[in-house]
Amino acid sequence: MDVNKIPLHVGLIMDGNGRWAKKRLMPRSYGHSAGMGAMIKIAEYAKARGVKYLTVYTLSTENLMRPKEELDGLYSLFRKYFTKNVQKLYSQGAGLKIIGDISVLPDDVRTLLENGEKNSPENCGFTLIFAINYGSRSELLRAVNLAVERGEKLDEKGLSALLYTDGMPDPDLIIRTGGEMRLSNFLCFQAAYSELYFTDVLFPDFDEKEFDKALEDYAKRERRYGKIK
Repeated sequence: MDVNKIPLHVGLIMDGNGRWAKKRLMPRSYGHSAGMGAMIKIAEYAKARGVKYLTVYTLSTENLMRPKEELDGLYSLFRKYFTKNVQKLYSQGAGLKIIGDISVLPDDVRTLLENGEKNSPENCGFTLIFAINYGSRSELLRAVNLAVERGEKLDEKGLSALLYTDGMPDPDLIIRTGGEMRLSNFLCFQAAYSELYFTDVLFPDFDEKEFDKALEDYAKRERRYGKIK
């Protein structure tokens, strides 16, 4: 593949963990654990393929309404895997960023995330962004309220600067696994001109080969940004 056709920033909506587990007569937590493993592999592979930013939709604002048992299982995965894999990420010259309102998470999980971001090396060639308790509508409301508090009148550039993604390029490509065809409140402002790729593959089965299929599909597209070429 032409390296010039590799997207700079990829957004990944990791859908299908629960259905993957159900097909195997296992609890949803089993699917989330498998999904965590798949996400780690995809992050490493995206870096190797030349992607510079990968934003993974880890926990939406709506997800927080799920049963406490399922949320506790997700938090346990962070406790188990986060620090070890973040250190591995750093050792490979990659960085970490968190977007979303993590203030409502359990104290120890929030501390893990805050320390991970604080200790992230600067000027990295690859950044993994976790969208946790993230929702595009709440992000926009937060930005508008900040502007009101400051007495600012916003233009597009000013609004972008108040979003969690300030300083990051907009996603070139957004991938959603699991067969659904919607953004589900993920980077809606930033995705105005993103290319969208949907696959029926459930996320735990979304491997390097499937990621390459998305990149190959992206490379065939002509991006016009509303203009005529």
